[in-house]
Amino acid sequence: MWDFILPPLEVLEFEPSLKSIAPPLLAIIMALFTRQIIFSLFIGIWIGSTLVLGNNPIDGLLYTIDTRIINTIINNDQARILIFTIGFGGVIGVVSANGGMKGFVKTASKYARTKKNGQLATMLTGIFIFFDDYANTLFVGNMMRPFTDKLKVSREKLAYIVDSTAAPVASLAIISTWSVFQMSLLEAPYKSFGITQNPYVTFINSIPYSFYCIFTLFFMAYLIVSGREYSYMLAAEKRIIEKGKVSSKGVEPLSKKEKNKAKELLAKSSHWSNAILPIGFLIIITLIGLYTSGIDNLSKENHSIRAIIGASDPYKALIWGSLLGGFFTIILSSVMNVLTFKESIEAWVEGAKSMLMACMILVLAWTMGDICSEVKTADYIISLTNGILTPNLLPIVTFVTAAIVSFCTGSSWGTMPILVPIAVPLAFNLLGGEDPNAILSHPVYLATFASILSGCVFGDHCSPLSDTTILSSIASGSDHIDHVRTQLPYAVTTGIISLFLGYALVGFIPVFLLIIFGAIAVIFIVNKLGAKP
Repeated sequence: MWDFILPPLEVLEFEPSLKSIAPPLLAIIMALFTRQIIFSLFIGIWIGSTLVLGNNPIDGLLYTIDTRIINTIINNDQARILIFTIGFGGVIGVVSANGGMKGFVKTASKYARTKKNGQLATMLTGIFIFFDDYANTLFVGNMMRPFTDKLKVSREKLAYIVDSTAAPVASLAIISTWSVFQMSLLEAPYKSFGITQNPYVTFINSIPYSFYCIFTLFFMAYLIVSGREYSYMLAAEKRIIEKGKVSSKGVEPLSKKEKNKAKELLAKSSHWSNAILPIGFLIIITLIGLYTSGIDNLSKENHSIRAIIGASDPYKALIWGSLLGGFFTIILSSVMNVLTFKESIEAWVEGAKSMLMACMILVLAWTMGDICSEVKTADYIISLTNGILTPNLLPIVTFVTAAIVSFCTGSSWGTMPILVPIAVPLAFNLLGGEDPNAILSHPVYLATFASILSGCVFGDHCSPLSDTTILSSIASGSDHIDHVRTQLPYAVTTGIISLFLGYALVGFIPVFLLIIFGAIAVIFIVNKLGAKP
């Protein structure tokens, strides 16, 4: 249908080369220097489109506007995420207007009266929402932001906590959209090699080798408990303590606050239940959606929870949760007489409108991922590792490659399907043995599989193009580039520890000792580099 309305230009077959990294690299550099993420992404996409259309910039511009961006918007899963984001913004708009946020902050402040306890409460809330990183990010950031503002936690620190308890927690959880996705990627290589072990067993056994995710959670917890910060985050925390500014001067958060007419009228109540009940309802509906959509895709016989979640449609479940959650919140606010029905609708609309900028950036970030696929960014990066692999080097190279690809494309979920079909058979071949089933418990194999996930999350945390990093900025009300700049030193520190005290030593030292060594390194580095603001 769209091809008839907007006929696509002829796309040339692009061979992997140095040009392959030009679109994402240019977008990243421009975003860091100009602080204009939308403009930077668009220019990167335009450059990529120009490359695949024979270096014609006019055709590249037209292809970007009438084909690439349109195809991104009409993509089923991505359209659902946009609807979820808008719907969740609507819920937050009503919860803000009905006094629920204010009531939650008042109640929470009775139990977490210090800055340290407030950050710990935010971290624990993030760990509790383990089943999906998108839901985790939008819920925790929006819910805890008024609370952490009151306790003088910078928006950059809040965004870091939100980002660091989203993908790391979802990827380590034994049941989540992330874990199921990872397991599904093993099915094809296992079938081709005649492996009989359930991929779920491989995933469970690989969890201790997800060094970056494990060390990130420990690093964050130790920063909070010790009260220390360093690099740009130290400056951000000093700013809020000395000047009372939650954000740096002149910045504009992605979740731009709209004038809320319902807020002007003031809710007649400020009870915590006005927030917790709607959010709880949203989470329950999402979980029910995961279960029912999974059951619908399976046969009538009994199935495990893992199988049901694996067959579920998480994006459909998220839409159900956000839209039904919005309906519930509007009705609740009206029935409880804290807002009129008209005020509730107005609050929902204003909350949804506040997510417009966020949706624009998500669309461009996804489009950049598609362009990277067309110019073979991942293929070129992977080709650089050919001929240098040994069994013990495999986890190291896989971790670094996953991080670079994820950083450039801004997508963990786009990187994992590229690397798993390459790295898993490569591990079987390098480790040798006639029976691949015999090496499934080998530390190098488990570390190789886990390093793909950890590397992807590491790259995501460093990249201004990452959708989860963007969502963390949105939900936390932080300037996006400020979030990337303050998180980058922490992510790089954890990544280096994971590389040299984790993947470089796999096969030589038991994994539990590697985790202990990494934890000791975290404590040493934070104490050495950090200072109390």
